[in-house]
Formats: sequence, C-alpha cells, structure tokens
Amino acid sequence: MICALGAAVCFGTASVLQAVAARAAEPGTGSGVDTALLLRALRQWRYLAGLGLDGVGFVLQIVALRHVPIYTVGAALAASLAVTAVVAARLLGVRLRANEWGAVAVVCAGLLMLGLASGEEGSGKGSLALKLGLLGVAGLVLLVGAVSGGLPDRARALVLGLAAGTGFGVVEVAVRLIDGPSLANPALYALLLGGGAAFLLLTSALQRGSVTAATAGLVLGETIGPAAVGVAWLGDRTREGLTWLAVAGFAVAVAGALALARFGELPEQSPRQDPRQSPARGH
Repeated sequence: MICALGAAVCFGTASVLQAVAARAAEPGTGSGVDTALLLRALRQWRYLAGLGLDGVGFVLQIVALRHVPIYTVGAALAASLAVTAVVAARLLGVRLRANEWGAVAVVCAGLLMLGLASGEEGSGKGSLALKLGLLGVAGLVLLVGAVSGGLPDRARALVLGLAAGTGFGVVEVAVRLIDGPSLANPALYALLLGGGAAFLLLTSALQRGSVTAATAGLVLGETIGPAAVGVAWLGDRTREGLTWLAVAGFAVAVAGALALARFGELPEQSPRQDPRQSPARGH
C-alpha cells in the first residue's frame, strides 16, 4: 500500500510537469496518435523530469501490484489527482477552493477504507485467452486514438482520456500476468503496447481540449475495468467480512478523484501568456 501511494505521488507530480510541457509545445496534427507532438514535448525539461518520475512510479506500481489487489492499486493511482492538485497549488500558485480541499480529503478517506479492507492479491495467473484479450484491448486503444482526431475538442479530450486510462489499466493487469521475461507471453506485448499508446494519447489529450474531460476519462479507464478483471479472473478478494468497506472505499476514492477532475482546467492561452503560469494536470 505504501508503494501504491508512492506511485501516486510520483504520477501526480509528473502530471503537472507534463501537462504544462504539452501545452507549451507547438500544436500537432490533431490526431490522438501524434508522435511528433510527443517528440516536441520531449525537448522540454519539464516533460523529461515528469518521465523520470513516471519511471519511479512505475517501479513502485509493479511492487504494489505484486502484493495487493488491483482494485486497491487502481484507486491509489486515481488519487494521484489529489497529489496533482496539491503540487499545482504549491509550484504553480494555483489556489484551491474549499470544495477542492474537501475532495482531497474524500480521496484520502476512501484510500484509508481500502487499506483497512484489502486482502492479499489473488492467486490467479490468468488464462491464455485473457492475455490475448488484453493484447487486443491494447491494440484497440491505439486504434481509438488514431480515429479520434476529427472529434470536437471536448469530446476528443474525453475519448482520448478514456482510451489513455484504458491503456494504463492494461498495464496494471499485464503486470499481474507476467511471471518472468518470457517473449512468448502476450501480456508482455500488451504491457508495452498499452503503456506506449496511453502516453501518446494522454499527451495529445492534454495539448488541446478540455483537461477536465480528459482527466475524468482517464480516472474511469484506469480503475473500473482493471478492478473488475482482478476480482473476476485473478482472484482478488478483501479481508473476511470487509467486502462492503472495500466497495465503499473504492467508490469514495474514485468519486473524490472525479470531483478533482474539475480542478486545473486550463484557460485558452494568449500569445503572451507563459504556460508556466497556468494550472495543469494529467496522469
């Protein structure tokens, strides 16, 4: 659980740096799968620093997924939005309103409930069909990003955010399905494809359109699906008699994260506006 929360801190801090860098980059093609936009963002130290934090967070996430159920890790990662809000308030001078501080407290309360109710990770290893299905979902994420460019900005941001969250969810499940560095395991390719596609799509979502819509989609995509897979196919359970507390904690944590998705909506920037002065957020 400590590793899951540590990953949330890393991801939440990285999101501030990456969102600002994505907004400062020159506009891309409009496609969700815009590698040129990603390359331009990589030229900025904020994006590189964010990637470094993402790397540390990913290692912590792997450790957490090896010891606690996916639903607990997913809710903790959604709580990275609370970290984003606090970091943006400190580093970017964004002022948090009372209801936003309340949402941070709600997220923390939900995580406390989950920590008390979570059991050990399930013993299920996943069938070949599940691994192949996971690879198919990762490919679908990339396809959705490729065809989303023609959507209006707000709808585009929501679709890209949901697809990016699904890609990160693929990574969460794939970690549980990989026992060793076997090149014959479809879950390994699902992890690489899902994670890579998620980064591309999220960068595009943050560069144009509603950050709120993108973040809400991201939270839903990376929590609900992976949690369901963990319970239905991998044997994740709660402590005896505390299923109700785990369900309530998961719902409270995700609801608080969705409330925080309203925080940090970036205004349209004028040519003279320094993007570092704007609030930002992402995964």
